[in-house]
Amino acid sequence: MEQKRLYETMFLVDNTLGEEAVKGLVAKFTDLISANAEVESVNEWGVRKLAYPIEDLTEAYYVLVRFRSAHAFPAELNRIYNITDGILRSLILVCEE
Repeated sequence: MEQKRLYETMFLVDNTLGEEAVKGLVAKFTDLISANAEVESVNEWGVRKLAYPIEDLTEAYYVLVRFRSAHAFPAELNRIYNITDGILRSLILVCEE
């Protein structure tokens, strides 16, 4: 059995897409993570001001997810973040136990 590690991911959704589209993207990624990992927590921070403009936007919808998975899944998650319209930025970190 492969050892599972604790990860944390944050992704920023373009909130100009509209409330339904934002909720859809949040649901898409939380469902994807749930299907491939054990989710420890999902923390939706909501709309926050960005430290610097991204694609001329000054605000984004922030979501933080802690999960436990095999080491191959975060690479696939990152690939999907990068090809999904509406995701402005994403980060995946390995957490210390």
